[in-house]
Amino acid sequence: MTSVEEPVRPGGRVRDAARTRAEILDVATREFARAGYEGARVEEIAARTRATKRMIYYYFGGKEQLFTAVLERAYGALRNAGHRLDVAHLDPVAAVRHLAETVFDHHEQHPDYVRLLSTENIQGAEHVRALRRLGATGSPALDALREILAAGQGSGVFRTDVDAVDVHAVISSFCFFRMVGRRTFGALFGRDLTDPERRGHYRRMAGDMVIGYLTADGTEPVGR
Repeated sequence: MTSVEEPVRPGGRVRDAARTRAEILDVATREFARAGYEGARVEEIAARTRATKRMIYYYFGGKEQLFTAVLERAYGALRNAGHRLDVAHLDPVAAVRHLAETVFDHHEQHPDYVRLLSTENIQGAEHVRALRRLGATGSPALDALREILAAGQGSGVFRTDVDAVDVHAVISSFCFFRMVGRRTFGALFGRDLTDPERRGHYRRMAGDMVIGYLTADGTEPVGR
């Protein structure tokens, strides 16, 4: 790729790099979430910022690198939420419910994150694999979940034939589908999964499901 010189303001002053990058990432996040990776255009992103296409190429290198940076920031927000988890004072059942509700809240409060994940799945997770190689996708929530499970299994409250990744999949699948599948689900079944009046119900449901899974004895019912 041809080298791009650092852009400058009229009058010769270098733009505030941190502010410019943040503005580009804000707009790029919305555009990739709206149009997907294939549909998003660097020209459109530039048109919606005070930056130029040349600036975007200078700061990020191109569309693929820009999308990777958007994903990295989205995962960073999720990691920060995980770092803020405070479950040390809770018993295992209350702790896992709090964790499930934290994931629920994050998905609801960051709809662009959900759309970006959908886009990245379509792309074959190639950008996420790159981030993982760089160590940019660690999960404090998963680490906390491992500790919660160990405490619950050690005290005999939780079944011992489950692991943290499977439990994380149970939590994430419900929270993710509630957001990404709400329109098709509503069209098919006439129920809005994001109805504010039912929010508390679904938030409790996220915890109820994982607690039910963890406290089941794991045996098949008689006659099956």
